[in-house]
Amino acid sequence: MTKEQTSKTSVLVVAAVTTFMGPFMVSSVNVALPAIQDEFSLDAVLLSWIANAYLLATGVSLVPVGKMADIYGRKKAFAAGIFVFTLSTVATAFCPSVSWIIGCRVVQGLGAAMTMATSFAIIAAVFPLSERGKAIGITVAAVYIGLSVGPFAGGLLTGFLGWRSIFLVNGPIGILAFVLAVTKIRQECADAAGEKLDLLGSMLYGIALVGIVYGLSALPRSIGVGLLCAGFVAFGMFVWQELRTPCPVFEVRLFQHNRTFAFSSLAALINYAATFAVAFLLSLYLQYIKGLSPQSAGLALVWQPITMALFSPMAGRLSDRIEPAVIASMGMALTAAGLMLLIFLSHSTPLGYVVASLIILGFGFALFSSPNMNAIMSSVGKRYYGVASGAVATMRLIGQMLSMATATLAFSLLIGNVSISPDTYDAFLSSVRWVFSMFSGMCLVGIYFSFTRGALRV
Repeated sequence: MTKEQTSKTSVLVVAAVTTFMGPFMVSSVNVALPAIQDEFSLDAVLLSWIANAYLLATGVSLVPVGKMADIYGRKKAFAAGIFVFTLSTVATAFCPSVSWIIGCRVVQGLGAAMTMATSFAIIAAVFPLSERGKAIGITVAAVYIGLSVGPFAGGLLTGFLGWRSIFLVNGPIGILAFVLAVTKIRQECADAAGEKLDLLGSMLYGIALVGIVYGLSALPRSIGVGLLCAGFVAFGMFVWQELRTPCPVFEVRLFQHNRTFAFSSLAALINYAATFAVAFLLSLYLQYIKGLSPQSAGLALVWQPITMALFSPMAGRLSDRIEPAVIASMGMALTAAGLMLLIFLSHSTPLGYVVASLIILGFGFALFSSPNMNAIMSSVGKRYYGVASGAVATMRLIGQMLSMATATLAFSLLIGNVSISPDTYDAFLSSVRWVFSMFSGMCLVGIYFSFTRGALRV
């Protein structure tokens, strides 16, 4: 193995380990929430902020952090993000109250944003176009491995050592990732060095994101409408600000003049918005309607991320040889097919039917995700690697939030402010079918953006 190959392998290992940490933390903490609720006697709203604080902090930070990485250096931002994430994660294990936990989760989200905004940019800078898809595929697979391992590891740790052990176990992983990042990543890229950070644009972006996402989740109440309107106004002001400032925090003109980047980003947003809430909805369906235990439901749901982890590297390698738009569009179509199968869920649906639908979904997402990320990172110049990496991570996060907001809206409209019980099972099933119908329609629209994005190889 040559020195150059060794360097590439080291960078890939660092990126994969770091990319594993965030999803592992999210999925393992979700399992521990009931234990945290019991210890601090929390209501449902306050408990939800333990998860929401992390997601919101990550989403608000992604775009400005991506720009700062382009200005000051991606290696510095990446290593600093690992350090912040690891320190705040370990600190959470010693928090005496829920306020401290939420505060640490906000800092943890900032650290996650710093790594998410730079990891794919570093890979794009190190690997040439002919090898980039394979590297991205391996990194994406690490995400799904984290999602797969998280619930099982989180359940075991919580059951035997308590919920705080989940945060402690990430300490050694974070230290390993930090040491590897500092010692193995040699290339320091700062392609926008000398530019100033657009603080006004960063603030408008954060306000817009909070308003739109939480406005959707609060519909149909009047506060939801108000927040949604405020979010769209702030987003319009953000676009106006980015078009007029000489040093935008996000290069909006990429969406104007780069069809491949714009359509690939929109396809990513649609795909995540149509798939993220699937595990949430099916977890409830399997436990309430089918009467499975949490462990059995988890075993059924794990088929989707396992399929993603197995086939993402293959899809990435294929996108090095075949036009990414073709592979990603096939993946979006398969995802739509899997979602359509779930529209027909009922009291008597066999468990095998659900598992088969999840495998189709997982295969479709694997075919879509790696080639789509390859297309995004290969459609921009080195100067915009950090912005592009931050943008696609933002699309992923916004899509995840919109997905959950859609499910919440369906519950609010069709079930109401009551708990899920045998009296509301029929209404619950109607809301699940409605959501999966919406998600299927999203993916059909997403096929258009994915297939018509333009070719990378001409």
